[in-house]
Amino acid sequence: MQRMQFYKSKFNGLVVAMAVAVISAPAFAWPGSGGDVSAGKTKSATCTACHGQNGISVNDNWPNLAGQKENYIVEQLHAFKSGTRTNPIMSGIAKMLNDQDIRDLAAYFSSLKP
Repeated sequence: MQRMQFYKSKFNGLVVAMAVAVISAPAFAWPGSGGDVSAGKTKSATCTACHGQNGISVNDNWPNLAGQKENYIVEQLHAFKSGTRTNPIMSGIAKMLNDQDIRDLAAYFSSLKP
């Protein structure tokens, strides 16, 4: 019986720890959060040359950014910046962006209607 109490208390502790992890996970799971949409709109002037005024590209060679998931945009810009994803144009542009610029741009483009 004593052994059962021991395992029950350990199990309850694990359940509490998992609940805390699940509740706090959103703060860590979405690195794109924290972007400012209006700042992103201002910073997007360079982007619009290829990706369109409202994030809708007029050229099939360049993707639409309007309505893309915020986290996806953040991940892709970081990939271009680090060199794990390469493109002659985007790699150079991404290297000039800081983390806040990336979050702001992602917030802006994800807020637009596709």
